[in-house]
Amino acid sequence: MMLNENMLQQLLQKLPVLRQEIKKVIVGQETVLDEVLVAMLAGGHCLLEGVPGLAKTLLVRTLAQALDLPFRRIQFTPDLMPTDIIGTEVLEEDHATGKRFFKFNKGPLFANIILADEINRTPPKTQSALLEAMQEFEVTYAGQTYPLDRPFFILATQNPIEQSGTYPLPEAQLDRFLLYIRIGYPGEQEETAILAGTTGTAKANIQPVLNAAEIIQLQQLVREVAIDAELIGYVSRLVRATRPLTTTVEPVRELVRWGAGPRAGQALILTAKAYALLHGRFAVNMDDIRTMALPVLRHRVLMSFKAEAEGVQPDDVTNLLLKNITRTATSIA
Repeated sequence: MMLNENMLQQLLQKLPVLRQEIKKVIVGQETVLDEVLVAMLAGGHCLLEGVPGLAKTLLVRTLAQALDLPFRRIQFTPDLMPTDIIGTEVLEEDHATGKRFFKFNKGPLFANIILADEINRTPPKTQSALLEAMQEFEVTYAGQTYPLDRPFFILATQNPIEQSGTYPLPEAQLDRFLLYIRIGYPGEQEETAILAGTTGTAKANIQPVLNAAEIIQLQQLVREVAIDAELIGYVSRLVRATRPLTTTVEPVRELVRWGAGPRAGQALILTAKAYALLHGRFAVNMDDIRTMALPVLRHRVLMSFKAEAEGVQPDDVTNLLLKNITRTATSIA
C-alpha cells in the first residue's frame, strides 16, 4: 500500500516513541537498542553476545511488548531436538468417522519474535533447523512446507565466557545473522539506576506502539531510502578490503584468513538505510555506513592464527579498514 505524506510522517513519528517505551525498562545500552531496531527494520536477524545479567532476554521481551507481536522464548540445551522448535506430527482420530490422520502441531518457531536463548548450547543438528526459517521464512516437515508469519525476527543470544559444552555456530549460520551485537557492562550511573529501578515495587507499563502491518510497511520503506553510487562503491571497496587476495590494506593479508562475502555488502547498505530511517532521514550518509560496519562485519571476517595469537579481533581489522579506505576510489591504490 502506498503511503501518503501524512501517513508516512505518522508512521515515522512512532519510531522515537518505540525507543522511549523500551527505555522505560532498559537503562542505557543506546547503541545496542539502535542496532536491534535497525535489524528489525531491515527485516533481518541478530545475534546478541554478552555475559549473564546484562538484560538480553529483558530487551527482547520488552521489544515484543512494544511491538504488540506474539513472542516465544526457546531455551537451547544440549538435548533440544529440531522437532522441539519446528513442531511435529501427532496421530489424531476423527470421532465422527473413526478415521485416523496426522496433524502438524506447530512449534515455538511459529511466532513473530523469537528469542533463541544460548543458541551455542545446542548441537549443530538443532542449530541448523533455524537456517531455513531465518533465510526463507518457512519451515519444512515431512515434505510439507509451512510459511512463517511476517514480520519474523530471531534474536539469538550466546554467552562468551563459558565455552565448555558449547557448540560454536558454523560460519554459514553466522552469516545468516544480519548483525552481531555485543553488549557490554553498564556505566556507573546506569548501573545505579538499574539497581534503584529493579529492586522496588514499581513496574513499567509498556504500551504497544507498532503492529505487524506497520512494521512491514517500515521494512518496505527502508529499501526506498536513497544511497548514492559513490557510497555504494565505498561499501564494495570496504568489503573487498577484508579479503586477503583483494585487500589494499597490507596488514589484512596476515591478519585475516577469510574475508567477508557479498552478503556483507548487502547487509551494510541495508542496515545503513535502516539506521538513517530510524533517525528520520531518507538518505544514507557516510556516518551511517561507518556506524553499522562493526556489527555487520565482526562475524563475517575470520581471523588468521597469527591474529588470534596476538589477540587481534575482527573489530580491530574493521577499524583499521575504516581509517584506510576513503570515500573516493581515486584515493586508494
